[in-house]
Amino acid sequence: MDTESPKRVTRRVRRTLLMILGSLFVLLGAIGIVVPLLPTTPFLLLASACYSLSSAKLARRLEESRVLGSYLRHWRTGDGVPTRTKVLAILWLWLGLAISMTIARSTVVYIILPIIGVIVTTHIVLIRKRRTHATESDDGKGPYPEK
Repeated sequence: MDTESPKRVTRRVRRTLLMILGSLFVLLGAIGIVVPLLPTTPFLLLASACYSLSSAKLARRLEESRVLGSYLRHWRTGDGVPTRTKVLAILWLWLGLAISMTIARSTVVYIILPIIGVIVTTHIVLIRKRRTHATESDDGKGPYPEK
């Protein structure tokens, strides 16, 4: 009878839990793209960390993702938030706030949500884009080596 060592079982359970947690963070980050006030980048950074500790393949897939990978690349290279992303974030923010105000139909909501909208819009606009570029040695493929 072949039994696994307790350390090996513990490592497998840890790896599985990190992959599940990473996937949950990816889901929350993806939802954050369209839901105002739900952050995208922090969730994707957490997902990347979980995947980096559990599966280089998943970490590489996330980094190379056409949609979600850009958030990680901009963070890693220090490029900041592209203007197009800022504009889309502000448009989604105000669309979400307008829908919320229409559904709620409350004087308090009519007062509070626009204030929140102005504050968040100001924050997004004031996020600076770094003027320096990534070093020439950065191939843009991310920190995960090929297998």
